[in-house]
Amino acid sequence: MTAPQGVLYLVATPIGNLGDVSRRAIETLEACELVACEDTRVTAKLLARHQISVPTTSYREENERRKAPELAERIESGETIALVSDAGFPGISDPGFRLVRECRRRKLAVVPVPGPNAALTALAASGLPTDKFLYLGFLPPKTAARRAAFSQWSDFSGSLVLYESKHRIGKALADLEEVLGSDRYLCVAREMTKVHETFHVGPVGEVRQAVAEGSQKGEFVLVIAPQGYEL
Repeated sequence: MTAPQGVLYLVATPIGNLGDVSRRAIETLEACELVACEDTRVTAKLLARHQISVPTTSYREENERRKAPELAERIESGETIALVSDAGFPGISDPGFRLVRECRRRKLAVVPVPGPNAALTALAASGLPTDKFLYLGFLPPKTAARRAAFSQWSDFSGSLVLYESKHRIGKALADLEEVLGSDRYLCVAREMTKVHETFHVGPVGEVRQAVAEGSQKGEFVLVIAPQGYEL
């Protein structure tokens, strides 16, 4: 007799405010036999807040190639496993793709438990066009490659959405202004859903100055308007 297969749950977690976790996400985490985490220390805080006691295992970029088949094997043997990232939806600019692909290859159940996402949150609150957009994730860290990416998508007819770290936000905005011009409209969102949530919206030249004068802490989301758009 064939043993019943388990399930992989993709559980979205808060991008800042822990109160944004859904009831379904909590119930899913409570019911799982194992939680695979980008950082077990970060996930431990969320689990403790909701008094959830479940084993965790590390699943991050550095070990994803090795852990994906291992976890898929456990799911195939009947275990129910939840995958979470530190913030947002696993697999979107975070580890997860390889495990989902492995489960699909084995025809295992993959169940999304949707919730917070930084890219969509910034886009919705930006005041820039939302009917058509392109998500670029993190841009290359090198100046030449980053400028080439801006140039490649400069004529896209919708909004561009991307992530940038606190270490490169200044350089990224300088490259953006150099390639797309100081009048191109954009929104820079920082620390969304947290106490120091900040949105800067306007021409690149103005926004770049505002960001430089403000705090550089936290993660940044950039939403770039199509050519010619103004508020």
